[in-house]
Amino acid sequence: MTSRLTNIVIDAADPASLARFWCSVLGWEVAEQSSEGVSIAAPDRAWPVIDLLPVPEAKAGKNRLHLDLRADGTSTSDELQRLVGLGASTVDVGQSSDATWVVLADPEGNEFCLLSRSVQDLAP
Repeated sequence: MTSRLTNIVIDAADPASLARFWCSVLGWEVAEQSSEGVSIAAPDRAWPVIDLLPVPEAKAGKNRLHLDLRADGTSTSDELQRLVGLGASTVDVGQSSDATWVVLADPEGNEFCLLSRSVQDLAP
């Protein structure tokens, strides 16, 4: 027996707003919403889901865990423009100038990366 990754949790000042951002980024939808937070999932409800939970304090410091994304069905540069248009911002967390990924932050400052090769580039 092993464990299975089912939920990724993101602390948020405004879970509903951050859920809308991540739904737009991933093409997901709200699966459940209550005063305890918002869960978003792929349309087929496959695991993992992302739970956005309310916290009173603002994010402080660099994330110790982050998501890595790849463009799917578009170029990486077009996906970068789309993500910024949705409200992401590029950030410097100390990555080298020749890094093959772009570090971004969601509207509440949680870092994530857009990797240089698209999903299609990885296909055999």
